[in-house]
Amino acid sequence: MRPEILFPLFTPVSTLQGVGPRLSVLYEKLAGSRVLDLCWHLPVGLIDRRYAPTLADALPDRVATLKVSVTRHSPGPNRRSPYRVFCHDATGEIQLVFFHARADYLMKLLPPGEIRIISGKLERFGETLQMAHPDHIVPVEEEAEVKTVEPVYPLSAGVTLKPLTKAIRGALALTPQLPEWLDPAHQAREQWQSWRDCLEQAHHPGSDDELTPFSLIRKRLAYDELLANQLAISLVRQQQTAAKGRVIKGNGHLREQMLDILPFTLTGSQDRAIKEVITDMESPDRMLRLVQGDVGSGKTAVALFPMLAAIETGAQAAIMAPTEILTRQHYNTLQPFAEKLGIAITILTGRDKGKARTAILDSIAQGKAQMVIGTHALFQDEIVFHNLALAVIDEQHRFGVHQRLSLAKKGAGVDMLVMTATPIPRTLMLTAYGDMAVSRLTEKPAGRQPVDTRTVPLDKIADVINGVARSLDQGTKVYWVCPLVEESDKSDLAAAEARFRELEERFGARVGLIHGRMKGPEKDAVMEQFAKGSIDLLIATTVIEVGVDVPQATIMIIEHAERFGLAQLHQLRGRIGRGSEKSTCILLYQGPLGETSKARLKIMRESDDGFVIAEEDLRLRGAGEILGTRQSGLPEFRVADLACHGDLLATARDDASLIMEKDPTLQSERGKALRVLLYLFERDTAVTYLKSG
Repeated sequence: MRPEILFPLFTPVSTLQGVGPRLSVLYEKLAGSRVLDLCWHLPVGLIDRRYAPTLADALPDRVATLKVSVTRHSPGPNRRSPYRVFCHDATGEIQLVFFHARADYLMKLLPPGEIRIISGKLERFGETLQMAHPDHIVPVEEEAEVKTVEPVYPLSAGVTLKPLTKAIRGALALTPQLPEWLDPAHQAREQWQSWRDCLEQAHHPGSDDELTPFSLIRKRLAYDELLANQLAISLVRQQQTAAKGRVIKGNGHLREQMLDILPFTLTGSQDRAIKEVITDMESPDRMLRLVQGDVGSGKTAVALFPMLAAIETGAQAAIMAPTEILTRQHYNTLQPFAEKLGIAITILTGRDKGKARTAILDSIAQGKAQMVIGTHALFQDEIVFHNLALAVIDEQHRFGVHQRLSLAKKGAGVDMLVMTATPIPRTLMLTAYGDMAVSRLTEKPAGRQPVDTRTVPLDKIADVINGVARSLDQGTKVYWVCPLVEESDKSDLAAAEARFRELEERFGARVGLIHGRMKGPEKDAVMEQFAKGSIDLLIATTVIEVGVDVPQATIMIIEHAERFGLAQLHQLRGRIGRGSEKSTCILLYQGPLGETSKARLKIMRESDDGFVIAEEDLRLRGAGEILGTRQSGLPEFRVADLACHGDLLATARDDASLIMEKDPTLQSERGKALRVLLYLFERDTAVTYLKSG
């Protein structure tokens, strides 16, 4: 249960004074639906209203707060003319200018003969000092409230600064003093104030320095969030390792046969990763290991040996992939080996229906299917395994933690091996996978050539198409990836279809099209034609990003490369250079490029090391977008910025480890405060893993 002290923060925004139904809908889109969401909506700028000169000394182009007497009103000849209000002090005169003004409203706001405090930007026209539409017009007794540093918040359509600021003030007023969860010595060393005081100050910055991620205030708030993240991961990990594992120790006969029939020699890092996984499986604890390998480093081979180890003991092994294309590819890769080894292998996707599906489910439930390959269809309730010992999850970041756990529940003490071809920066590793042991594949299989990467401006596209024509004449297969115009299938589909029509006119039936909205069988048919048949030029959206393997394809053109993130460009480029032939990747860009896009394309030209590229991607884009906006496996941070707060993350990890050693059930005074922290950052699932007492 959420602690009562936090109840006010989880009430709807609509309960705040002055926030009616219309505003609450807008605020929900901007920040979220609860009071807490407004508290996390931190300012990005400030307006200093403390400059308060006399009119004679007032400097134009500055924001000023002035005390003036209202002299007279001068409406324009018609509604479209500006309405002027003349004001003065002992040293000079100023005109307040209003457009589309309501005379009765302004008369009430600025009655002639009265003194008012006005604040806004000063301008000078000839000799005349003016202020158009002052931001504040208040009686003298409210001067101190206006003459401050005012926060500027991120806004969205329909949201204006004044009412939003008022709503955030209302949210802060509801924020309670929470028990201190920081280690006292650490807090004193960092000179951090309480959480409540830091939050209040974050919304009342005194200078630009206080808006940066490196200010004491923001660092404290970021540390709290990272500590909640690391503690939650530790609790989940504790629960998983406490759940009884099983010793999976085969006699090695299938693995020995496999080494004999494997058409290549394993690399040193493949060999090392396999040994690490097998050692985990042979221990009585539950395995949870991540194999992180760059594009084309041979992760499937690494997964195959542990699967064989499980099958040697009479148990089942399953591999789950995020797309049907990748699932079928795994099946096509593993099926010939399984046949030679006499292993029953089956594939299950959302496409299997009726009797065929029932037959597959029966073979899994009876244990006849020893190796099962499937999409996320595998963790549906109706799928029952006879004796699942090892679950392999490919492209982990496409699945949330809950999906990972639901597959693990398909058997008793199931070992979990997770693979990703998206190299993940160390800081992100800690936030998303802190609950796992990690093996890294750092070598490419022998014979793989580096990909020659070039950048070409889009206005030279005719030359690129002529180059494609020459390559096709030489029997080369070519990918042409169309841009992600925005986060919608429709727009990248439109771009792909238009490019397909244009290139089809020139190259005829040799051109194919593949995109995410095609049905599974259609996609498979096109990929099959590209891999082995008459299609030589494949126009694609980013649906080909993960795992598609056509060694004959040696050229890739990525249109509007400046619109892609680094990790995604690297993934796409990884579709070529998979055979022994020399491969070329052409990044077509639309100039002029911004600084970030320039840096991105430069790194792509200079490096093919996914781990280097991932670190750069984090630096250039920040963690929020690092694996694309639709990925589900990564935590969303409200305050912490992993590109800036890596050192805080390392400290939070150490702190969480210490807490788990000393007080694993969070029963001490600090432990109880930490429970509040977990609920504050909505790591509720982790709290449910705590044993009472």
